[in-house]
Amino acid sequence: MDLAQRSQLMTCATIASVATALLLIVVKVIAWHMTSSLSILATLVDSIMDAVASLITLIAVRISLTPADDEHRFGHGKAEYLSVLMQAVFISGSAIILLLQAVKRLASDTAPVVNENIGVAVMVISIAATTGLLVFQRYVVRRTGSTAIAADAMHYKVDLLTNMAVIIALMTAAAGYPSMDSFLTIAIAVYMLTGVVKLVWEAIQHLMDHSLPPEQLEEIERRCLSVPGVISVHEIRTRVSGQIPFIQMHLDLSGELPLREAHDIGYQAKQALLEWLPDADIIVHLDPD
Repeated sequence: MDLAQRSQLMTCATIASVATALLLIVVKVIAWHMTSSLSILATLVDSIMDAVASLITLIAVRISLTPADDEHRFGHGKAEYLSVLMQAVFISGSAIILLLQAVKRLASDTAPVVNENIGVAVMVISIAATTGLLVFQRYVVRRTGSTAIAADAMHYKVDLLTNMAVIIALMTAAAGYPSMDSFLTIAIAVYMLTGVVKLVWEAIQHLMDHSLPPEQLEEIERRCLSVPGVISVHEIRTRVSGQIPFIQMHLDLSGELPLREAHDIGYQAKQALLEWLPDADIIVHLDPD
């Protein structure tokens, strides 16, 4: 799959994400007003944050796919990781709000849950919509490797779990245990905060130019050594910016080779890597052995 196809998939995924979030907001607002369930409020707040985060992802993906220019010679790929950090802020904020609301209800024991059946029906609709989106997002991440889409998908994984938790909360409220609604809300908020840590850590690693995985470094060396004339490979430096892997390496060649022949060997090594990573930005340094 080339860069244009990956770009199209990523754009479709972000649009689908925003549309799904807006649909869920509408149905959850109605359900919350009809049931007074704090757990439904929790998923409503989460869906609002999902919508904002998805809009940020949509903008960030568009920026990250913009070709390199005179002011950004290495492209705009890191916009993806900046959007992940912004999403983390929204997730943390919504989790804190939910914790405060849950503690307040436990202390006051007001606004009991009503119309539980309506709430359950809305959550079933939400689960169906979220599952469909996650299937599509998983496909896009598998084909593109987009960090921003993967981070966006995490929001909806949380949303899927919270929807299931809400159904449990509504059923227990109907059975005479209304406080379970608040306890599950606290559990949801804690889960959201835990997920933020992983998101932020991965984004920071990419912003700090984390190297490609060891198995890919081994593949780079293997492909270069398969080119006739390459004696050894050293000082392999790699990073990823958005959809573009950047690779720099030194090839040891015989010091007796003419300049043109040495250049041709370096070109062949570069082409061997481009057959595997067609969108990579590769710089080859030739060293006499």
